[in-house]
Amino acid sequence: MHATRRLTAAAAAVPLILFSAAPGASAAPFSVGADVLVSGPSTLTACPFGASADFTAAYDNTEVEPQVAVNPVNPDEMIGVTQQDRWPDGGARGLSSWITHDGGTSWAKLPDVPWSACQGGPTRFGRVTDPWVSYDKVGNAYFIGQPIDSAALGLSAISVTSLDRSTGTWRPPRIIQEDGGERGIFNDKVSITGDPTRPGHAYATWLRGTYPNDGRQHPVADLHSFAYRGMPMFSRTTDGGLTWSKPVPMRNSNNFFQGNQIAVGPDGTLYNVTANLFTGAGFNDNGVYVGVMTSRDAGLHWSAPARIAPIRTAQLVVPDDNFPIRAEDYLPDIAVDMTTGAIYVVWSDSLGTAVNKVVLAKSTDGGRHWSGPTAVATGGPGVQSYNHAIDVSDTGMVTLTYWDDRNNVLGDGVATTDVWLRHSHDGTLSWQPEQHLHGPFDHYAAPISYFAPGDPRGLFLGDYMGLETISGNSTIAFFTSTIADGADAHAVRLDHS
Repeated sequence: MHATRRLTAAAAAVPLILFSAAPGASAAPFSVGADVLVSGPSTLTACPFGASADFTAAYDNTEVEPQVAVNPVNPDEMIGVTQQDRWPDGGARGLSSWITHDGGTSWAKLPDVPWSACQGGPTRFGRVTDPWVSYDKVGNAYFIGQPIDSAALGLSAISVTSLDRSTGTWRPPRIIQEDGGERGIFNDKVSITGDPTRPGHAYATWLRGTYPNDGRQHPVADLHSFAYRGMPMFSRTTDGGLTWSKPVPMRNSNNFFQGNQIAVGPDGTLYNVTANLFTGAGFNDNGVYVGVMTSRDAGLHWSAPARIAPIRTAQLVVPDDNFPIRAEDYLPDIAVDMTTGAIYVVWSDSLGTAVNKVVLAKSTDGGRHWSGPTAVATGGPGVQSYNHAIDVSDTGMVTLTYWDDRNNVLGDGVATTDVWLRHSHDGTLSWQPEQHLHGPFDHYAAPISYFAPGDPRGLFLGDYMGLETISGNSTIAFFTSTIADGADAHAVRLDHS
């Protein structure tokens, strides 16, 4: 995920002159710590809210779609978040959060935030989805989610809270955007980034799907057109989360910008990475790409998107029977080297073949030009890799985690999946040998995401996973797996000399 580590005084004083990281760091492997089972039984299984016309039962005791953040002021403190009790047709009963004060050895569940009706929130929000967590430069912690109702493209909101240090609990969440679902308006895929260069600053971004003029100009014509757009929305706090600015679009055009995520460079430049899924008349080769927008004034103004690379994704499936896997592998992850300013973006792409691999692109000039994408996940021909996450350490070491199916045995009735780890000491010019991080586990045991009854979207453990630098060359991986039950959150500390 985006780097949020401490900025050195030297880096803060130097203009944005970018260069490759120097080689010569230790080529030793990571010391992989204990695999800590973070989550436990759900307290929400008896909740009567959230059922839809199609699905009346959630997947009890499932934690999916994890994210993690590390306090730069006290790196022994970290917070991990997930969805809690996933619904088959989207969202969950609640969002859960856990905190560690000992560098990831043990985790304690934080009191629930009233995001949804199941967690004591407004009854109009039967569900909630898309958890994300981040710290800013001075250790303020932010937690964001997306409360929704049970209707497809219905009521949706963006809600954010911050940690109250006096009580050790989350403050009441503040709704910064809410839409009732009229005329197809829907908010989706929220993320939040604490600024490592500006105290008290954090940035929320998400997609707001709408027709031009919110469908009010000509509702009948809009419903029969392909003018549906996904605007990348932006709101910020400058006071540690007490207040948030009025949401505004970073780009108001007939594009669909999904998976927005902001990272901050050493000079304070904001980089919003996004997947433009269609343009104008719909899906087409020219309009589908990974891109990045930049802001040099803390989000007040944004550039047009610079194209990183086209998206050429293939369908993820279990090789045994072609049952779909939902991992939204086209969604990019971003990290910035806070010394050199180099920007790294990863996603999963077929590169014109029939199988997706995790690929990486890099910029050394502030996002204007990009190298790649090149495949960075190993595993051999025919092995699909996905659920990527990237981060950059204090020394410029690039760390990458991902899943793949190389150990799957056709016909044994098990969708064997493993989590892998790679790292580079020279700005990704070369990579150290791959390491096994977790597994194997059976992907078939995961919750299933459905478009409608009988129409599966895929096995679902999350559209993203968590990876964050602790300090120095230490990193925390935070992910979900079925190794304990249908879906649990795990944390593994990775240390490197």
